[in-house]
Amino acid sequence: MEKYDYGIIGGGPAGYSAGMFLAKQGKSVILFEKDLLGGTCLNKGCIPTKSLLHSSQVFANSKKLEEFGIKINAEEFNFSKIIEKKDKTVEKIRKSLELAVKNSGVKIVYNEACIKDNTTILAEDNEYKVDKIILATGSRPRQIKGLEFDKEFIFNSDDLLNLKSLPKSVLIVGSGAIGIEWARIFSNFEVEVTIVELAEHLIPLADIDISKRVERIFKQKKIKFYTKTSIQSIENKAVTLSNGEIISPDFVLVAAGRETNTQNAECECILGDACNEIQLAHYAISQAKSLALGIPFDKNLVPSIIYGEPEIAWVGIQEKDCDENCKSTLMPITALGKSWCDDSTDGFIKIITKKDKICGASIISKEASSLIHIFLIAIKENLSINEIKSICFAHPTYAEGIFEILNLV
Repeated sequence: MEKYDYGIIGGGPAGYSAGMFLAKQGKSVILFEKDLLGGTCLNKGCIPTKSLLHSSQVFANSKKLEEFGIKINAEEFNFSKIIEKKDKTVEKIRKSLELAVKNSGVKIVYNEACIKDNTTILAEDNEYKVDKIILATGSRPRQIKGLEFDKEFIFNSDDLLNLKSLPKSVLIVGSGAIGIEWARIFSNFEVEVTIVELAEHLIPLADIDISKRVERIFKQKKIKFYTKTSIQSIENKAVTLSNGEIISPDFVLVAAGRETNTQNAECECILGDACNEIQLAHYAISQAKSLALGIPFDKNLVPSIIYGEPEIAWVGIQEKDCDENCKSTLMPITALGKSWCDDSTDGFIKIITKKDKICGASIISKEASSLIHIFLIAIKENLSINEIKSICFAHPTYAEGIFEILNLV
Protein backbone atom coordinates (compact mmCIF):
# COMPACT_ATOMS: atom_id res chain seq x y z
CA MET A 1 0.00 0.00 0.00
CA GLU A 2 1.36 3.43 -1.00
CA LYS A 3 2.06 5.87 1.86
CA TYR A 4 2.21 9.67 1.71
CA ASP A 5 2.48 12.60 4.10
CA TYR A 6 -0.54 14.32 2.52
CA GLY A 7 -3.48 13.15 0.45
CA ILE A 8 -5.42 15.90 -1.33
CA ILE A 9 -8.84 15.32 -2.86
CA GLY A 10 -9.55 17.94 -5.53
CA GLY A 11 -7.24 19.51 -8.10
CA GLY A 12 -8.50 23.07 -8.21
CA PRO A 13 -6.54 26.16 -7.05
CA ALA A 14 -6.71 25.12 -3.37
CA GLY A 15 -5.73 21.52 -4.03
CA TYR A 16 -2.91 21.92 -6.53
CA SER A 17 -1.50 24.97 -4.70
CA ALA A 18 -1.43 23.12 -1.38
CA GLY A 19 0.19 20.13 -3.08
CA MET A 20 2.93 22.15 -4.73
CA PHE A 21 3.63 24.22 -1.60
CA LEU A 22 3.84 21.10 0.57
CA ALA A 23 6.05 19.30 -1.93
CA LYS A 24 8.45 22.25 -1.83
CA GLN A 25 8.67 21.70 1.92
CA GLY A 26 9.84 18.16 1.28
CA LYS A 27 6.50 16.47 1.97
CA SER A 28 5.28 13.51 -0.09
CA VAL A 29 1.93 14.40 -1.64
CA ILE A 30 -0.68 12.54 -3.66
CA LEU A 31 -3.49 14.49 -5.32
CA PHE A 32 -6.76 13.01 -6.59
CA GLU A 33 -8.78 14.68 -9.36
CA LYS A 34 -11.86 13.05 -10.86
CA ASP A 35 -12.04 15.34 -13.88
CA LEU A 36 -9.57 17.97 -15.12
CA LEU A 37 -6.74 19.59 -13.18
CA GLY A 38 -7.40 23.25 -12.48
CA GLY A 39 -10.88 22.93 -11.03
CA THR A 40 -13.74 25.30 -11.72
CA CYS A 41 -11.47 28.33 -12.13
CA LEU A 42 -9.46 26.99 -15.04
CA ASN A 43 -12.04 24.77 -16.71
CA LYS A 44 -15.46 26.30 -16.04
CA GLY A 45 -14.97 29.72 -14.47
CA CYS A 46 -12.28 32.38 -14.35
CA ILE A 47 -10.23 31.47 -17.41
CA PRO A 48 -12.79 30.43 -20.06
CA THR A 49 -15.11 33.32 -19.22
CA LYS A 50 -12.24 35.84 -19.42
CA SER A 51 -11.33 34.45 -22.84
CA LEU A 52 -14.93 34.85 -24.04
CA LEU A 53 -15.15 38.27 -22.41
CA HIS A 54 -12.01 39.43 -24.21
CA SER A 55 -13.25 38.16 -27.58
CA SER A 56 -16.59 39.87 -27.05
CA GLN A 57 -14.89 43.13 -26.11
CA VAL A 58 -12.65 43.03 -29.18
CA PHE A 59 -15.79 42.70 -31.32
CA ALA A 60 -17.58 45.50 -29.44
CA ASN A 61 -14.56 47.80 -29.75
CA SER A 62 -14.32 47.10 -33.47
CA LYS A 63 -17.58 49.03 -33.84
CA LYS A 64 -15.79 52.19 -32.68
CA LEU A 65 -12.65 51.93 -34.81
CA GLU A 66 -13.63 54.72 -37.16
CA GLU A 67 -13.41 57.10 -34.19
CA PHE A 68 -9.69 56.26 -34.13
CA GLY A 69 -9.22 56.73 -37.88
CA ILE A 70 -9.32 53.00 -38.61
CA LYS A 71 -11.78 51.58 -41.12
CA ILE A 72 -12.43 47.84 -41.40
CA ASN A 73 -15.46 45.65 -41.99
CA ALA A 74 -16.20 43.95 -38.66
CA GLU A 75 -19.92 43.37 -38.88
CA GLU A 76 -19.78 39.63 -38.21
CA PHE A 77 -17.99 37.13 -36.01
CA ASN A 78 -17.50 33.37 -36.06
CA PHE A 79 -18.74 32.09 -32.70
CA SER A 80 -17.33 28.60 -33.23
CA LYS A 81 -13.85 30.14 -33.69
CA ILE A 82 -14.32 32.13 -30.51
CA ILE A 83 -15.18 28.94 -28.62
CA GLU A 84 -12.20 27.21 -30.23
CA LYS A 85 -9.89 30.00 -29.02
CA LYS A 86 -11.35 29.69 -25.51
CA ASP A 87 -10.79 25.93 -25.49
CA LYS A 88 -7.22 26.26 -26.76
CA THR A 89 -6.44 28.84 -24.08
CA VAL A 90 -7.78 26.59 -21.32
CA GLU A 91 -5.94 23.56 -22.69
CA LYS A 92 -2.63 25.42 -22.95
CA ILE A 93 -2.85 26.66 -19.36
CA ARG A 94 -3.93 23.23 -18.09
CA LYS A 95 -0.99 21.49 -19.76
CA SER A 96 1.43 23.99 -18.21
CA LEU A 97 -0.23 23.48 -14.82
CA GLU A 98 -0.03 19.67 -15.08
CA LEU A 99 3.66 19.91 -15.88
CA ALA A 100 4.30 22.29 -12.98
CA VAL A 101 2.45 20.07 -10.49
CA LYS A 102 4.24 16.93 -11.64
CA ASN A 103 7.63 18.66 -11.63
CA SER A 104 7.01 19.78 -8.05
CA GLY A 105 6.92 16.11 -7.02
CA VAL A 106 3.17 15.77 -6.48
CA LYS A 107 1.70 12.48 -7.70
CA ILE A 108 -1.61 12.97 -9.56
CA VAL A 109 -4.25 10.26 -9.67
CA TYR A 110 -7.09 10.94 -12.10
CA ASN A 111 -9.90 9.14 -10.33
CA GLU A 112 -12.79 9.93 -8.04
CA ALA A 113 -11.66 9.53 -4.43
CA CYS A 114 -13.36 9.29 -1.06
CA ILE A 115 -12.24 9.23 2.55
CA LYS A 116 -12.33 5.80 4.17
CA ASP A 117 -10.96 6.99 7.52
CA ASN A 118 -8.63 9.70 8.88
CA THR A 119 -5.58 8.19 7.20
CA THR A 120 -6.99 6.28 4.22
CA ILE A 121 -8.24 7.44 0.83
CA LEU A 122 -10.04 5.13 -1.60
CA ALA A 123 -9.80 5.58 -5.37
CA GLU A 124 -10.90 2.91 -7.89
CA ASP A 125 -10.65 0.06 -5.37
CA ASN A 126 -7.16 1.14 -4.32
CA GLU A 127 -6.28 2.30 -0.83
CA TYR A 128 -3.75 5.05 -0.15
CA LYS A 129 -2.36 5.65 3.32
CA VAL A 130 -1.68 9.28 4.26
CA ASP A 131 -0.77 11.09 7.45
CA LYS A 132 -3.14 13.98 6.73
CA ILE A 133 -6.07 14.53 4.37
CA ILE A 134 -6.95 17.83 2.68
CA LEU A 135 -10.39 18.16 1.13
CA ALA A 136 -10.56 20.66 -1.73
CA THR A 137 -13.51 19.39 -3.75
CA GLY A 138 -14.77 22.80 -4.86
CA SER A 139 -18.31 23.91 -5.57
CA ARG A 140 -21.10 23.73 -8.12
CA PRO A 141 -23.68 26.24 -9.40
CA ARG A 142 -26.39 26.90 -6.82
CA GLN A 143 -29.90 25.92 -7.83
CA ILE A 144 -32.98 27.93 -6.87
CA LYS A 145 -36.26 26.20 -6.18
CA GLY A 146 -38.45 26.53 -9.24
CA LEU A 147 -35.44 27.30 -11.44
CA GLU A 148 -33.87 23.86 -11.63
CA PHE A 149 -31.33 23.46 -14.43
CA ASP A 150 -32.59 21.54 -17.45
CA LYS A 151 -29.96 22.46 -20.09
CA GLU A 152 -32.80 23.42 -22.44
CA PHE A 153 -34.31 26.62 -21.09
CA ILE A 154 -32.77 27.05 -17.63
CA PHE A 155 -28.96 27.07 -17.66
CA ASN A 156 -26.14 27.54 -15.20
CA SER A 157 -22.79 29.17 -15.97
CA ASP A 158 -21.16 25.76 -16.61
CA ASP A 159 -23.73 25.00 -19.30
CA LEU A 160 -22.98 28.21 -21.19
CA LEU A 161 -19.43 27.11 -21.95
CA ASN A 162 -20.91 24.40 -24.19
CA LEU A 163 -23.08 26.72 -26.30
CA LYS A 164 -22.83 26.06 -30.03
CA SER A 165 -24.44 29.36 -30.97
CA LEU A 166 -25.53 32.57 -29.30
CA PRO A 167 -29.13 33.29 -28.30
CA LYS A 168 -30.99 36.37 -29.50
CA SER A 169 -32.07 37.16 -25.96
CA VAL A 170 -31.24 35.98 -22.45
CA LEU A 171 -32.61 36.55 -18.95
CA ILE A 172 -29.97 36.50 -16.20
CA VAL A 173 -31.00 35.83 -12.62
CA GLY A 174 -28.50 37.43 -10.24
CA SER A 175 -26.03 40.30 -10.59
CA GLY A 176 -22.92 39.13 -8.81
CA ALA A 177 -19.64 38.63 -10.68
CA ILE A 178 -20.98 35.70 -12.73
CA GLY A 179 -24.17 37.50 -13.79
CA ILE A 180 -22.45 40.80 -14.60
CA GLU A 181 -19.64 39.22 -16.64
CA TRP A 182 -22.02 37.08 -18.68
CA ALA A 183 -24.27 40.10 -19.21
CA ARG A 184 -21.25 41.92 -20.62
CA ILE A 185 -20.28 38.97 -22.85
CA PHE A 186 -23.76 38.62 -24.31
CA SER A 187 -24.28 42.37 -24.71
CA ASN A 188 -20.95 42.78 -26.50
CA PHE A 189 -22.10 40.11 -28.95
CA GLU A 190 -25.33 42.10 -29.48
CA VAL A 191 -27.57 39.69 -27.56
CA GLU A 192 -30.55 41.31 -25.85
CA VAL A 193 -29.89 41.03 -22.09
CA THR A 194 -32.23 41.38 -19.13
CA ILE A 195 -31.08 41.01 -15.51
CA VAL A 196 -33.30 40.24 -12.52
CA GLU A 197 -31.84 41.07 -9.11
CA LEU A 198 -33.58 40.54 -5.77
CA ALA A 199 -31.53 43.22 -3.98
CA GLU A 200 -32.11 46.97 -4.20
CA HIS A 201 -29.15 47.51 -6.56
CA LEU A 202 -27.00 45.55 -8.99
CA ILE A 203 -23.82 44.00 -7.52
CA PRO A 204 -25.19 44.14 -3.96
CA LEU A 205 -21.82 43.26 -2.39
CA ALA A 206 -20.12 46.30 -3.93
CA ASP A 207 -20.02 49.90 -2.71
CA ILE A 208 -23.26 51.74 -3.51
CA ASP A 209 -21.49 54.15 -5.89
CA ILE A 210 -20.11 51.18 -7.86
CA SER A 211 -23.63 49.71 -8.12
CA LYS A 212 -25.13 52.99 -9.29
CA ARG A 213 -22.40 53.56 -11.88
CA VAL A 214 -22.81 50.05 -13.31
CA GLU A 215 -26.55 50.63 -13.52
CA ARG A 216 -25.92 53.84 -15.45
CA ILE A 217 -23.47 52.12 -17.81
CA PHE A 218 -25.91 49.26 -18.40
CA LYS A 219 -28.68 51.70 -19.27
CA GLN A 220 -26.36 53.31 -21.81
CA LYS A 221 -25.59 49.88 -23.28
CA LYS A 222 -29.30 49.03 -23.34
CA ILE A 223 -28.87 46.15 -20.86
CA LYS A 224 -32.22 45.95 -19.11
CA PHE A 225 -32.36 45.21 -15.40
CA TYR A 226 -34.97 44.94 -12.70
CA THR A 227 -33.94 45.29 -9.05
CA LYS A 228 -36.01 44.25 -6.03
CA THR A 229 -37.51 41.69 -8.41
CA SER A 230 -37.74 37.90 -8.62
CA ILE A 231 -39.17 35.34 -11.03
CA GLN A 232 -42.75 34.53 -10.16
CA SER A 233 -43.45 31.79 -12.70
CA ILE A 234 -42.38 30.23 -16.00
CA GLU A 235 -44.90 28.83 -18.44
CA ASN A 236 -44.18 27.83 -22.04
CA LYS A 237 -40.88 29.76 -21.88
CA ALA A 238 -42.72 32.94 -20.86
CA VAL A 239 -41.20 34.30 -17.64
CA THR A 240 -43.43 36.33 -15.35
CA LEU A 241 -41.58 38.58 -12.93
CA SER A 242 -42.76 39.66 -9.49
CA ASN A 243 -43.29 43.19 -10.84
CA GLY A 244 -45.78 41.89 -13.43
CA GLU A 245 -43.44 42.09 -16.43
CA ILE A 246 -43.52 39.14 -18.82
CA ILE A 247 -40.32 38.26 -20.70
CA SER A 248 -39.80 35.61 -23.38
CA PRO A 249 -36.03 35.01 -23.60
CA ASP A 250 -34.35 32.25 -25.56
CA PHE A 251 -33.16 30.92 -22.23
CA VAL A 252 -32.57 31.80 -18.57
CA LEU A 253 -29.15 31.89 -16.94
CA VAL A 254 -29.31 31.32 -13.18
CA ALA A 255 -26.28 33.10 -11.72
CA ALA A 256 -27.11 32.83 -8.03
CA GLY A 257 -23.66 31.89 -6.77
CA ARG A 258 -22.23 28.47 -6.01
CA GLU A 259 -22.67 25.85 -3.31
CA THR A 260 -20.06 23.59 -1.75
CA ASN A 261 -19.46 20.02 -2.89
CA THR A 262 -18.70 18.88 0.66
CA GLN A 263 -22.14 18.36 2.19
CA ASN A 264 -21.80 16.00 5.17
CA ALA A 265 -18.07 15.51 4.52
CA GLU A 266 -15.94 14.86 7.58
CA CYS A 267 -12.41 16.19 7.31
CA GLU A 268 -10.29 18.36 9.58
CA CYS A 269 -8.77 20.36 6.72
CA ILE A 270 -11.10 21.77 4.05
CA LEU A 271 -9.81 24.39 1.63
CA GLY A 272 -11.14 26.54 -1.21
CA ASP A 273 -14.79 26.74 -2.27
CA ALA A 274 -15.43 23.53 -0.35
CA CYS A 275 -14.98 25.29 2.99
CA ASN A 276 -17.88 27.62 2.09
CA GLU A 277 -16.21 30.87 3.05
CA ILE A 278 -15.04 33.21 0.27
CA GLN A 279 -15.43 31.40 -3.05
CA LEU A 280 -12.58 32.99 -4.99
CA ALA A 281 -9.54 31.27 -6.49
CA HIS A 282 -7.09 33.70 -4.89
CA TYR A 283 -8.68 33.10 -1.50
CA ALA A 284 -8.22 29.35 -2.01
CA ILE A 285 -4.57 29.81 -2.98
CA SER A 286 -3.97 31.99 0.08
CA GLN A 287 -5.53 29.32 2.28
CA ALA A 288 -3.16 26.75 0.77
CA LYS A 289 -0.21 29.07 1.29
CA SER A 290 -1.19 29.61 4.91
CA LEU A 291 -1.52 25.87 5.54
CA ALA A 292 1.63 24.72 3.74
CA LEU A 293 4.01 27.63 4.23
CA GLY A 294 2.71 29.17 7.43
CA ILE A 295 2.16 32.54 5.74
CA PRO A 296 -1.01 34.06 7.22
CA PHE A 297 -3.32 36.42 5.38
CA ASP A 298 -6.10 38.78 6.46
CA LYS A 299 -9.47 37.36 5.40
CA ASN A 300 -10.91 40.88 5.56
CA LEU A 301 -8.50 42.01 2.85
CA VAL A 302 -9.44 39.75 -0.04
CA PRO A 303 -9.92 41.80 -3.23
CA SER A 304 -13.07 41.34 -5.30
CA ILE A 305 -12.90 41.90 -9.05
CA ILE A 306 -15.47 41.85 -11.85
CA TYR A 307 -13.99 41.82 -15.34
CA GLY A 308 -14.98 43.54 -18.55
CA GLU A 309 -14.90 47.18 -19.58
CA PRO A 310 -14.62 49.00 -17.32
CA GLU A 311 -13.21 46.65 -14.69
CA ILE A 312 -14.65 46.75 -11.18
CA ALA A 313 -12.66 46.10 -8.00
CA TRP A 314 -12.90 46.69 -4.28
CA VAL A 315 -11.15 45.83 -1.02
CA GLY A 316 -11.52 46.79 2.63
CA ILE A 317 -14.47 48.67 4.08
CA GLN A 318 -17.17 50.46 2.11
CA GLU A 319 -19.20 53.59 2.78
CA LYS A 320 -21.98 51.54 4.38
CA ASP A 321 -19.42 50.34 6.97
CA CYS A 322 -18.27 53.85 7.92
CA ASP A 323 -18.61 55.59 11.25
CA GLU A 324 -18.31 59.32 12.03
CA ASN A 325 -14.50 59.09 11.97
CA CYS A 326 -14.37 57.95 8.35
CA LYS A 327 -14.11 60.12 5.27
CA SER A 328 -15.23 59.14 1.77
CA THR A 329 -13.42 60.64 -1.24
CA LEU A 330 -14.30 60.02 -4.89
CA MET A 331 -12.37 61.10 -7.98
CA PRO A 332 -13.71 60.60 -11.52
CA ILE A 333 -11.35 58.73 -13.81
CA THR A 334 -11.67 61.60 -16.29
CA ALA A 335 -9.11 63.42 -14.12
CA LEU A 336 -6.46 61.16 -15.67
CA GLY A 337 -5.05 61.91 -19.10
CA LYS A 338 -4.52 58.20 -19.80
CA SER A 339 -8.27 57.58 -19.64
CA TRP A 340 -8.84 60.06 -22.47
CA CYS A 341 -6.04 58.54 -24.56
CA ASP A 342 -7.63 55.09 -24.10
CA ASP A 343 -11.19 56.31 -24.63
CA SER A 344 -12.00 54.80 -21.22
CA THR A 345 -13.41 57.72 -19.29
CA ASP A 346 -16.34 56.07 -17.53
CA GLY A 347 -15.44 55.34 -13.91
CA PHE A 348 -13.91 56.57 -10.69
CA ILE A 349 -11.62 55.79 -7.80
CA LYS A 350 -13.18 55.97 -4.35
CA ILE A 351 -11.43 55.57 -1.01
CA ILE A 352 -12.46 55.45 2.62
CA THR A 353 -9.95 57.01 5.01
CA LYS A 354 -9.73 57.29 8.77
CA LYS A 355 -7.29 59.91 10.07
CA ASP A 356 -4.22 59.45 7.83
CA LYS A 357 -4.83 55.83 6.78
CA ILE A 358 -6.76 54.16 3.95
CA CYS A 359 -9.39 51.68 5.14
CA GLY A 360 -11.05 50.73 1.89
CA ALA A 361 -11.08 51.35 -1.86
CA SER A 362 -13.54 50.83 -4.72
CA ILE A 363 -12.60 51.33 -8.35
CA ILE A 364 -14.45 51.19 -11.63
CA SER A 365 -11.95 51.84 -14.40
CA LYS A 366 -9.69 50.29 -16.95
CA GLU A 367 -6.92 48.41 -15.08
CA ALA A 368 -8.94 48.37 -11.84
CA SER A 369 -7.92 44.74 -11.28
CA SER A 370 -4.29 45.87 -10.98
CA LEU A 371 -4.85 49.20 -9.23
CA ILE A 372 -6.75 47.63 -6.33
CA HIS A 373 -3.60 45.80 -5.22
CA ILE A 374 -1.79 49.06 -4.57
CA PHE A 375 -4.53 49.99 -2.12
CA LEU A 376 -4.48 46.45 -0.71
CA ILE A 377 -0.77 46.71 0.09
CA ALA A 378 -1.23 50.18 1.58
CA ILE A 379 -4.02 48.98 3.87
CA LYS A 380 -2.24 45.79 4.90
CA GLU A 381 1.02 47.56 5.66
CA ASN A 382 -0.80 50.37 7.47
CA LEU A 383 0.88 53.00 5.31
CA SER A 384 0.03 56.62 5.97
CA ILE A 385 -1.32 58.84 3.21
CA ASN A 386 1.93 60.81 3.12
CA GLU A 387 3.98 57.63 2.81
CA ILE A 388 1.96 56.63 -0.27
CA LYS A 389 2.18 60.14 -1.72
CA SER A 390 5.97 59.95 -1.44
CA ILE A 391 5.96 57.31 -4.21
CA CYS A 392 6.84 58.56 -7.69
CA PHE A 393 3.91 57.42 -9.86
CA ALA A 394 4.58 57.33 -13.60
CA HIS A 395 2.68 59.65 -15.95
CA PRO A 396 0.44 59.12 -17.83
CA THR A 397 -0.96 56.07 -16.02
CA TYR A 398 -4.06 54.98 -14.17
CA ALA A 399 -1.86 54.31 -11.14
CA GLU A 400 -1.16 58.02 -10.71
CA GLY A 401 -4.85 58.31 -9.90
CA ILE A 402 -3.92 56.95 -6.48
CA PHE A 403 -1.63 59.93 -5.91
CA GLU A 404 -4.26 62.31 -7.26
CA ILE A 405 -7.10 61.07 -5.07
CA LEU A 406 -4.90 61.22 -1.98
CA ASN A 407 -4.39 64.92 -2.70
CA LEU A 408 -8.17 65.35 -2.37
CA VAL A 409 -8.42 63.77 1.08
